[in-house]
Amino acid sequence: MARIVVFGPHPDDQELGMGGTIRRLAEQGHHVLLCDVTNGEPTPLGSPEIRAEETAAATEVLSPDPGVHPHAAPLTRMLLGFTNREVEHTVSNRHKVAGVIRAWQADILFTTYPVDAHPDHRAVTRIVEDARFDSKLSKIIMPAPVDLWTGDLLVGPGVEDGGAQTTPCYPKWLFYYYATHLRWVADPSFVFDITGAMGTKLDAIRAYRTQFVLPEKNRRVVDWVEAAGTYFGSRIGVTHGEAFHTKEPVGFGSLGSLS
Repeated sequence: MARIVVFGPHPDDQELGMGGTIRRLAEQGHHVLLCDVTNGEPTPLGSPEIRAEETAAATEVLSPDPGVHPHAAPLTRMLLGFTNREVEHTVSNRHKVAGVIRAWQADILFTTYPVDAHPDHRAVTRIVEDARFDSKLSKIIMPAPVDLWTGDLLVGPGVEDGGAQTTPCYPKWLFYYYATHLRWVADPSFVFDITGAMGTKLDAIRAYRTQFVLPEKNRRVVDWVEAAGTYFGSRIGVTHGEAFHTKEPVGFGSLGSLS
């Protein structure tokens, strides 16, 4: 099974952009780490404590029930702890993200689409792109990161010496999900079938009550996320889908997986 890291500039970005895919991947037994780069605060109705509670609730919603899905893998979530609204593309931040990639020994990375109005989104995308390269470099010490939601060290197969060092690796794939702050229509490279998982995705989004339930103007976000899922699903002949972009070609060994 693949080892996957989904980077979100703020808690809720992963749910908005690819919550259904996260649920499907976990159901299939892939080892998925959700890495919140910032805690998303301050916001008008939130606080660090509230956002931590909401993030935990959203993660629980996305986590499959092993009684129903016997091959499922549990979701792992961590907070890296960059400063919301002030994320910068620096070598130091690149190496912190590379430490996450190494600790998890990621095969696949997901991050936000690079064209966006939010400076944090653009910065995180570029950091992840460069950290993917940095994660393979030898003779550079990149410690395992601490999950600032819990204060615990991230546990993964690439952690050495009690977390003082991580093993170099190079993720084969980097994909981009759409959680943009632009009035822009996605032109995806591929669409992932999330039929049956749309309700779970919407419930996970609504778990962020201070962002999408209490502010009346933001409730419509949930509506257009659902509409987008219906539209992209229709493009591949299924009920719901999530759109993704890739800069690198995706290989096929047969046509059996095409929708």
